[in-house]
Amino acid sequence: MVWTGTWVAERLGVELIGDEALPALLGLALRRNPKRAHLLVSSVLGKHVPQRPSVVYGSGLDLGRRVRALLGDEEAARAVVLGYAETATALGHAVADGLGLAPYLHSTRRPVAGVARAGGFEESHSHATSHLLLPEDPKLLAGHGPLVLVDDEFSTGNTVLNTVRALHERYPRDHYVVVALVDMRSAADLGRLDAFADEIGARVDLISGAAGTVRLPDGVLEKGQALVAAHDTAYRPAPATGPAPVRIALDWPDGLPDGGRHGFTPEHREILEAALPALADRVAQELDGATRPLVLGFEELMYAPLRLGTALEDAGLDVRYSTTTRSPVLAVDDPGYAIRTRLAFPAHDDPADGPGERYAYNVAGAGFDAVVLVVDSTADTPALHAPDGLLAQLAAHIPHVVLAVVPSYTPAYATTPTEAPERSSMLPEPLRGPAFSSYAPQEVGWLLQDLSDVELEAPTEEREEAIQSGGAHYAESLPVEYQPSARYQELFHAALETSAARIARAVGTVTETVLAERERPGHRPVLVSLARAGTPVGVLMRRWAQARHGLDLPHYAVSIVRGRGIDANALRWLAAHHDPADVVFVDGWTGKGAITRELAEAIKEFEIAEGVKGFDPEIAVLADPGSCVRTYGTREDFLIPSACLNSTVSGLISRTVLRADLVGPNDFHGGKFYRELAGADVSNTFLDAVAARFDEVAAAVDTDVKNLLAADRTPTWEGWAAVERISEEYGIHDVNLVKPGVGETTRVLLRRVPWKILAKRGADADLAHVRLLAEQRGVPVEEVDELPYSCVGLIHPQYTRGATGADGKAVVSQ
Repeated sequence: MVWTGTWVAERLGVELIGDEALPALLGLALRRNPKRAHLLVSSVLGKHVPQRPSVVYGSGLDLGRRVRALLGDEEAARAVVLGYAETATALGHAVADGLGLAPYLHSTRRPVAGVARAGGFEESHSHATSHLLLPEDPKLLAGHGPLVLVDDEFSTGNTVLNTVRALHERYPRDHYVVVALVDMRSAADLGRLDAFADEIGARVDLISGAAGTVRLPDGVLEKGQALVAAHDTAYRPAPATGPAPVRIALDWPDGLPDGGRHGFTPEHREILEAALPALADRVAQELDGATRPLVLGFEELMYAPLRLGTALEDAGLDVRYSTTTRSPVLAVDDPGYAIRTRLAFPAHDDPADGPGERYAYNVAGAGFDAVVLVVDSTADTPALHAPDGLLAQLAAHIPHVVLAVVPSYTPAYATTPTEAPERSSMLPEPLRGPAFSSYAPQEVGWLLQDLSDVELEAPTEEREEAIQSGGAHYAESLPVEYQPSARYQELFHAALETSAARIARAVGTVTETVLAERERPGHRPVLVSLARAGTPVGVLMRRWAQARHGLDLPHYAVSIVRGRGIDANALRWLAAHHDPADVVFVDGWTGKGAITRELAEAIKEFEIAEGVKGFDPEIAVLADPGSCVRTYGTREDFLIPSACLNSTVSGLISRTVLRADLVGPNDFHGGKFYRELAGADVSNTFLDAVAARFDEVAAAVDTDVKNLLAADRTPTWEGWAAVERISEEYGIHDVNLVKPGVGETTRVLLRRVPWKILAKRGADADLAHVRLLAEQRGVPVEEVDELPYSCVGLIHPQYTRGATGADGKAVVSQ
């Protein structure tokens, strides 16, 4: 039998080295991804390759039994099993079944209204990164027993270590067990797990079904790209030719979760086992005598279809099982290649990261005479039934299609509206200049508490070490305020002179867009800027509305902290004084979109907790180079002079502070007013210079707004994708250390410990201040092509244990 990695191995020189069992477990394919060439394709995972359900389920069961033997029954009963979305949701569930005594939870990329996050983490190498943990029982992860983490492949170990680090900080425990179908670590990565265990002071074990590594020759990326370009033909959906799909609603037991998104207990397992024969019989009735059916799951919904498949197999059917996926892979119809065919179709579950293409591999042309597509009710949408949807694609290739719908499980408390608590009348009124900030009192009200007399500054290197080691959050201290040299101040003023009109045009465009889309009869927008980068923009938007329309828009500044959310007390104050539907959140620019996601999640959690509806998490920004929002002045990445400085261009206000000993549950987040820097303050100089150009850009703004309102402004998240590529290409493996765009790069140079700067070739006009700062701090600037930003700042990963650069060598200080 031909190994399904032969085609790639022969053309790229890729070698699979290790256990004799590896070729039977893994094939090779090519990613449709310019930064990563190959994909290890598992034959026993049930994702890309249809397989007997008993083989898929048995692989996980065996690993779970090995975990139980390692732990012993007493510790197994105290354990929790955590699987990774999307590929390992069923594998993790099967491991939990093999363990027998432990509850199961899998991460998810689908936010669920009414369910608060118990945590989250990033998967830096993935095509879709943000993982949420949404257990129905908030105590599920809070125990002290072993945590068993299950993924299909253990390669660099970054995803697992990121997860453990995040959870250990919140729920420390003594023992972690990592489980994978295959252990594919390189020699350079083999010692990281032990070093990490020493770092956190816990035991970390690894159990895998097989072990080995992949040897990649020089130039593999370029060769892989060339092969993809040569073989990736345009995909055209085939017209459906078979009978219309048959839809059945499965008689799923009441209260039984459809998977592990919110937790799955041993008691749930007993209910499912008892119900499976009847569920399988209902499906079999609709197969119309098919002799070789496929049970096809849907992205994260892998376990319920798998167990239906095992029950059908137990009933004597020659059944196979696989699931749809987000992963873009090249298809080549060759027996020595793991992905023979590809069906492409639009997402059909309204995903949180926006619309996109999804795939079903090795389904067409595989000889199936029926397919049972299993989806949850959330995904049973018009897009699924559309002419280009998944059902139509299946019907074009398989003569009989059955759609089986499992009810989406939502925790009971999440569907019960929470009565809004009595609004606190004790929250103070906003702080205003000149007592707090150098802005005029009508320009902005700060929903902050004044911490000006508290010593919060720490040396940059000291802060960086504390942040990266997990010893402190970046919002718990402040960097020492950068004092610009005379040469740097000259650069600021020169940049302001050359870019004032460009900024004025972007201010006008974003303000007019907000007024066109958000103004209602009897209502006016309430500008709420995200302090502090958003505050100068909010002031300018307020000035534009006043100058062009005579509108006096309220403007407040609030704190939002990555990983901690928006200031809930500030939202309470806003809801008590304004209609939440009038609130427009404002920021300066987007980088990779982390704050965009943070705000959306925080607003959901606030609505659930407070019962207050109406806040729109959409952010209006001056510049959106990351393509993360719909409302923007421009999507160009250009120099906004307010990014060049810190407090001296932001009303002399510090970055916001959130520290438990200073900010109580009923307090606004904190901030400092640097009165002592008044002599260097250019906050109003910046505002006045931009506002002076309003009249000359008015006609251009009218044209821009007309075009924008008629355009498709759907975010593409291009910036997030670029950050992931850079993180992997430079061996950082942590998207939080990659800061894209002129504004974020400047922040890296002013506040963090920079490693290097990536500058887009030809973008010199906007980068003079970046180059000067880099020169002053001894940071190399690397010229690169094909960068969607003018520049990208890389935070020094030297404090991340085991960090390596793109050359595989340990990172050292420059």
